[in-house]
Amino acid sequence: MRLTTAQRPGGAGGRPPTMRRLPRRVLLNGTGLLVFAVAVFPVFWMASTAFKPNTEIFSTTPKPLPAHPTLEHFDLVLNGGIAEVSFWEYFANSAVLALVTVLASGLLALMAATAVARFRFRFRTTFLVMLLVVQMVPLEALVIPLFLDLKQLDLLNSLAGLSLVYIGFAVPFAIWMLRGFVAAVPRELEEAAAIDGAGPVRTFFTVMLPLVAPGLVATSIFSFITAWNEFIFAYTFLEDQNKYTLPIMLQFFFGRSGNAWGPIMAASTLLTIPVIAFFLLVQRRMVSGLTAGAVKG
Repeated sequence: MRLTTAQRPGGAGGRPPTMRRLPRRVLLNGTGLLVFAVAVFPVFWMASTAFKPNTEIFSTTPKPLPAHPTLEHFDLVLNGGIAEVSFWEYFANSAVLALVTVLASGLLALMAATAVARFRFRFRTTFLVMLLVVQMVPLEALVIPLFLDLKQLDLLNSLAGLSLVYIGFAVPFAIWMLRGFVAAVPRELEEAAAIDGAGPVRTFFTVMLPLVAPGLVATSIFSFITAWNEFIFAYTFLEDQNKYTLPIMLQFFFGRSGNAWGPIMAASTLLTIPVIAFFLLVQRRMVSGLTAGAVKG
C-alpha cells in the first residue's frame, strides 16, 4: 500500500515539522536580536565613551571601542568633588530616596490592591478608574502645585518631602499592577490555610505574599527607576547642594563653553550600574514567587 504525500511522515513534502518551523524560528530570533541590539547600543556607546580619552571622544572618525582606555573620567567623577560635594553624597541621597520609595510604595500598594481585589465596597470602580486617570496627567503639570503644597507643609528642600512625591507617583501604578496578582491567587488557598489553623496575618505572609512576590518585584523595579532617575522635581524642590541627587549632579558637566562628554558618560555609566544591580538582585523572585506558597509543608 502506497502512502500519499499528505500521509507520509512529516506531512506535505515529507519534511519533519521541525524543519518546516525552522525558517520562522530563524526570523523570530533574528528580529529579537535586532531589537536587542538597537536597545543596547546606546548603553554600549555610553560605557565605551566613558573609557575614551578626549582625543578619541572628539575624533572625526569615532570608533566603537577605545583604542587607549583611560579611567580619568571616572576619577574626576568619583574624586573630583563636583560642585564641592562628594559623588558619594549624591549617591547616598539617591539611594535613600529610591529605597524609601520602593518600600513605602510597595507596602501601601499591596494593602490597597488586596482591598480592591478581595472586597466589594462603594466607589470601588471609581477608585480603579481614578488610578488610570492619574497616570494620564503629565508630571510637568504638577510641578507648581506640588511646590506650593510642600512649601505649605514646610517640606521644601528636604529628602522627606521629595520622597513623598515619588511615593505618590509610584503607588497608583503599583496598585493597578498588584491588583491582578492578588486577584489571581485562589481563595481556596487562604481557606485551606484557615482550616489548618493559620490566622489572617500568618495566611497573608505564608500564602498571599509569596504568590504576589512577582508583582512586588515588578512594581519595585518601576518604583526604583522612578526615584533613581527623576530630575525635574528634585532640581525644583531641593536647594542645598548636599541634598542633590545623582541626576542633578550630571547637569554640572554641561556648560556654556562646552559639555564635558567624558565625565558625563562616566557619571551616566555609574548611574546605570545600581539599576542593573537592583534588577539582578530581585529578578529571581519573579520566578520563584510564582509557585512558592502554593504547596503545603
